[in-house]
Amino acid sequence: MNASVGGKSRRAAGRVFGALAAVVLLSVSLAVLLSVPAVNAQGESFTDTRDGKTYRTVQIGDQTWMAENLNYKTDSSTCYGNKERNCRKYGRLYDWDDAMKACPAGWHLPSNDEWWVLTDFVGGREVAGTKLKSKTGWSKGQYYKAATDDYGFSALPGGYRIPDGIFHYVINISGFYDAGSYGRWWSATEGGATFARYWDMSYSYEGVSWNYYDKAFQFSLRCVEDKAVQR
Repeated sequence: MNASVGGKSRRAAGRVFGALAAVVLLSVSLAVLLSVPAVNAQGESFTDTRDGKTYRTVQIGDQTWMAENLNYKTDSSTCYGNKERNCRKYGRLYDWDDAMKACPAGWHLPSNDEWWVLTDFVGGREVAGTKLKSKTGWSKGQYYKAATDDYGFSALPGGYRIPDGIFHYVINISGFYDAGSYGRWWSATEGGATFARYWDMSYSYEGVSWNYYDKAFQFSLRCVEDKAVQR
């Protein structure tokens, strides 16, 4: 074979190989990018001008959530066990009527559909607890399920208060354990005149559950930024 022809063939083969390698590299890069959760940069925050408190925020899919429980004082909201340190750690507890108007301007109490959008995005309700709970702050009892907090939502177990004034499920209220076991968050979706839907996470459960409770119960509150999101 003519040497010049052979050289041209080798150069052409090299160019083809290089092009194929570039395509493979681009495909791998795109796969990696698509596998990364849609979360905003760390350090995003929002300041509530009503009291000057600043909250971390996180974008998960098309939604922007506060990454902390609300701690805005209203006339009927309470700190767990009536101890201010629990408000600083877990946020305040609100009955449903209070929760409906507690979020600052530009934010609102999420509807049941918005909670569904969140849990669907992170892989479904059966695993959403693991992916949304804070890595710390939960009871590490016998049935503890470790959390990964993949999206920076950092859910903490604020417990709850029933209408007779009794507080439940924050173990450290006695000072013996520095952790909690259950978190419950109101949704804006009613279940009749006296009931509304809430969403629940537990130290011992990998998923997220929901149910209806009397609106007079006091649960935690997460605000979501105003934007119409359909499930």
